[in-house]
Amino acid sequence: MTVLTRFAPSPTGRLHVGNIRTALHNWLWAQKRGGRFLLRIDDTDKERSEEHYVELIRADLAWLGLVPDGEERQSARFALYEARFTALRDAGHVYPAYETAQELDLKRKIAAGRGLPPVYDRAALALSDDQRAALEAEGVAPHWRFRLDHGAAIEWDDLIRGHQRFDPATMSDPVIRRADGSWLYMLPSAIDDAEMGVTHVVRGEDHVSNTALQLQMFAALGSPPPAFAHEALLVGSEGKLSKRLGSVGVDQFREAGIEPEAVRALLARIGTSDPVEPLVDTARLIDTFDFGRFGRAPARFDEAELSAVNTRIVHQLDFDSVAARLPEGMGRVEWDAVRPNLTIVAEAADWWRVIEGPVESATDPADADFLAEAARVAGTIDWSADPWHALTTALKASSGRGGKALFLPLRRALTGLDHGPDMKALLPLIGRERALARLTA
Repeated sequence: MTVLTRFAPSPTGRLHVGNIRTALHNWLWAQKRGGRFLLRIDDTDKERSEEHYVELIRADLAWLGLVPDGEERQSARFALYEARFTALRDAGHVYPAYETAQELDLKRKIAAGRGLPPVYDRAALALSDDQRAALEAEGVAPHWRFRLDHGAAIEWDDLIRGHQRFDPATMSDPVIRRADGSWLYMLPSAIDDAEMGVTHVVRGEDHVSNTALQLQMFAALGSPPPAFAHEALLVGSEGKLSKRLGSVGVDQFREAGIEPEAVRALLARIGTSDPVEPLVDTARLIDTFDFGRFGRAPARFDEAELSAVNTRIVHQLDFDSVAARLPEGMGRVEWDAVRPNLTIVAEAADWWRVIEGPVESATDPADADFLAEAARVAGTIDWSADPWHALTTALKASSGRGGKALFLPLRRALTGLDHGPDMKALLPLIGRERALARLTA
């Protein structure tokens, strides 16, 4: 069996961190099994779907390195839905219902008042042909429901949640088509999964009851269902389901200087028994991806953890992968020197300014004589080898200083800062003339 997974966003907004995690896990599973990963744009909602969001979804996936092996648009498949709907209707699997939204809401309130679950009572099935004709003559257009088979329990073995069992008699027949003819999510998604040959559906645990309903749709369509993996939902760092997570996405990550490798590394592992590792190469993430290692507890997304992973990722990035984002003139040697002190790539520009100057000195007046001596010594040492070691060794001998008293005034004079990259690597980049000018100043 060739594994086929799909990511099916609706183009009604930008991808957020939960969407990204779903896309990543579908991609990882396809990669691990040597399969294919498809992007399906679920744009049946014509009023809310916007084409520029389609472009943004593609761009976000490309930035994350999740390149689909193909793309489908639900808006191009309406003829298929119509044909399958007609067949289901003729076979008695779907039926028209005429209640208004207000009438359905009243039924739910009455059921709640009686302590009963808000399950649709199937009143529409009791209507005669004449009653239906009379309603339609009055201009009442029906919505359409899928008729659940109450004969047996709905069961499946979920790849994450284990064995699942639902009693269809406790569930409402789902509405699959609105009165205006537009489609809801449930049936087109099942039709597409069947027609496209999707073998695995990876999605959030909020879809578990939808899966129970769709399993009967697959049976009615005469198609074997895919395997399902329902993963725990993400929660924010405060420990509650966070509405903020619905707005955190690729645009925020990029603005914050987060690397796509960090997003992949974190979202591949949170919610599993595997540790989060700052892996630049996705091969390790693919090799270790296993639904059996996913837990049932909510997966905690912490932006501070993402930043920490990002820092460790940045420390591994080679020059060629970041060269286009570095200041003009900054080369491989400079990148290697400052990289260990970066939290995001953009900070390299700050250290380039330290190298190139000018810098604002932050020295203590009490160190004036020491720095004058440093300037003198700096003019006599060999700058072709290890000028920092030569400078500090000579100054230690001539001034008697050591430790912080020796190194900190030099760093402040040469960089204007109390901390930063190893001066052994930085001083040759600052160079003799700039160093002498800064020590003299």
